[in-house]
This record gives sequence, structure tokens and C-alpha cells, in this order.
Amino acid sequence: MKVLLIGSGGREHALAAALNRDPELEELHVAPGNPGIAAIALCHSIDTTNNSEIISLAQKLRSDLVVIGPEAPLVNGVADALAKAGIACFGPSQAAAQLEGSKDFAKKVMSDAGVPTARSFTCTNLDEIEKALDAFGAPYVVKHDGLAAGKGVVVTEDRTTALDHAVQSPRVVIEEFLDGPEVSLFGISDGTRVIGMQPAQDFKRAFDGDRGPNTGGMGAYSPVHWAPTDIVQETVDQVLNPTIKEMAARGTPFVGLLYAGLALTMKGTRVIEFNARFGDPETEVLLPRLKTPLAQLLLRAATGKLIDGEELEWSDDSAVTVVLASEGYPAAPKIGEPIMGIHESSDSAVFHAGTTLKDGILHSSGGRVLAVTGIGSDLADARAKAYEALSHISLFGSHFRSDIALNASVAEKGN
Repeated sequence: MKVLLIGSGGREHALAAALNRDPELEELHVAPGNPGIAAIALCHSIDTTNNSEIISLAQKLRSDLVVIGPEAPLVNGVADALAKAGIACFGPSQAAAQLEGSKDFAKKVMSDAGVPTARSFTCTNLDEIEKALDAFGAPYVVKHDGLAAGKGVVVTEDRTTALDHAVQSPRVVIEEFLDGPEVSLFGISDGTRVIGMQPAQDFKRAFDGDRGPNTGGMGAYSPVHWAPTDIVQETVDQVLNPTIKEMAARGTPFVGLLYAGLALTMKGTRVIEFNARFGDPETEVLLPRLKTPLAQLLLRAATGKLIDGEELEWSDDSAVTVVLASEGYPAAPKIGEPIMGIHESSDSAVFHAGTTLKDGILHSSGGRVLAVTGIGSDLADARAKAYEALSHISLFGSHFRSDIALNASVAEKGN
């Protein structure tokens, strides 16, 4: 099997590593890739916002499957273009990708599908914004309607901060605050069927103790031992399946990875948001634990051949991922600094998220630079291995959270 993976971040590095473990894989190509991916796959420099360049490369490589990593090409309609060219694609159509591309659209789909989520208002002017903020009160939850690279959401007790964030977008969704811990749960769909993956918990705030601004994600862990034992089946039954059926009924079937961000509230599970692709950094913590051959799985999904009742096979190991971020991230990351000390082992992996080579030396090129994943017998062991690997890496001015999976690991030991 020949696979072309589109993307250049830590998520794509983790996908490439997992695809490489599939015994059916013959060739793995990644566009544009990054220095870490280039060590395990053939990379091609193309403009991933140009659908015709992706089609041309897939045809030239005679790809059996194209896997789309980031959200922008999906919202740009690349899956539709690939379908017209007769090339199997793991990733939703432009219409289906609106589940991530528009918060308002996702809310309407959830309403029609009977999916439990927060009450909300969609606002397009200052008067509507102020009325919505007054209706729900603090904590205020304000979401820009379109794509925002994980930084379009503000949760704050301060009304002025909420208002300032809201007026930066022509359309915003303002919703009630959902109490309770959050988890991420992915579903792999062929447009008709959906298979739930194991849950992970990520950490959005920039600093220890869940302080600071929201980011694209500063770390994650899996499994989530404290979650209800039936969370996967419950999410498939109450969230993923109804959404997949609703999208099919609308004539826009969802083929690809449906990411559900969930809040486990006192009133039950509620959907915070949908994404239309593998999440980051959850992908870096989940895929190292997946034993089911990934390339074959994604090809079956892309061609409508998932099996009813199919279940994925997982390692009993635990995984913890810690993100190393550039100085100033997320507000104003400083890039171009050299990176030293990256070493991988049998129980750790370093996924490149924002790196580039200059004169043969690795440098930072983005806000989130590396995702360091430790694998262990339990969360405490995995956590120790992640931070051990991270301790050897040098990047001037960089920062990371020191409390990823800390509470969960302590609770796990206590049980």
C-alpha cells in the first residue's frame, strides 16, 4: 500500500510513525513534512492549500490512500478534489468539514441529531453579544465561529475580556459554561459506521495549574482511568453515531476522524466541540498505544469498508505527552532558536511539531516545537519517561508544563 500523508506538525509525525508500523505499508510519503518526519518517510515540498498540487502529487506517486492531517485543506475541499480524481481519501468533504470549520454549523447539527451540548447563542453584532453574555453570566465562554488553530476560544470570569474577544470575529458562538473534567474521544468513520478510539485528556492552558491563555495543547495522557468505564460506548451511542447519521441524512456523509471534545458534567456528558481531523496533542499520546494496523484501518474507512462491531486493539501501556513551546507562546512565539539534545529510546518518542533545518542544525519554526511522549507501565512511569527525555533537550527561552498527568498519576497510584 502506498500512502500520502498531508501535513507538517507533531500530529503528522505521530501519524507517520503509526502508519510505518503497518505491515501492509509499502511506501509512505508526506507533504510537506518536517525534519523529524523526513527521518522515517519521503517528504515532498508542496503548497497544501493548493488542491491541484496535492492531486498531482498523489497521482504521480500512485497513492492508494491520501490521509489529511490538518484542518485547513479539509475546509478547503481537498477531499472533494481527491474523490473527483478517483483517489481514496481519509478526511471529510468540504461540506462535512464544517463540523470544525463553523461552530454555529456544528451546534445546528448537534441540535438536529439530539447530541447533548451546551446551550448557546450565535452572535453577529455587539448587541447580540452583550445579551448573550448577560444571559449566561460568568464564567463566559466565547468561541470564534471559524478556524482559529485552537486559539479561538476564551473562557474567562472577566466580562470585558470576553467582550473584547467576541468583537474580534464577525460571528461568534457564546455558550453556557460546562462544569466537570474534559476528555477527548476520537471516532473513525466511513460515512455510515463509526469506531470509537480510547479517550485522552489534554491540557489547553499554557502554564501549570491550568493557568494562562488557551493554547493548541500543552500535553496529554492516555488511558483516562478516572473516566466512566463505558465512556467509549456511551460516546459512540450518544454523540458519534447520531452525528454520523445526521450528516449522512443531510447528504454530506462524514468520512474521516471525528474528534469530540467532551465535558463530563454533573448532568451527564456534553459535547464542547467537534474537530474534523486527528487532534493535537492527543494523537501523539494515542497512536503509540494503538496496535491495530493504521494504514489498513484508514483505507477501510476511506472506502466505506469498516466492519460492523469492529473494535480496535490497544496496548496495556500508558502514555504521557509533554509539549515544548517557544518563548512567548502562545501570544508571540519567538522562533529560529537552535534545538539540541533530542534522543529517542524504546520507551520515549519525540515528535516534531515546529522545527526546521538550517545548515544542518535543527531550529524552532513554530510556537509548539516538540511533543515528547513517554511510554510506561502506568501513568507515573510514562510521565517520568517523558520528562526524562525532555530534560535533555535544549531550546533557549522555551517552556513546558511540569504537571501534565500529575494528578491522574497520583490518583491511579491511590487506586
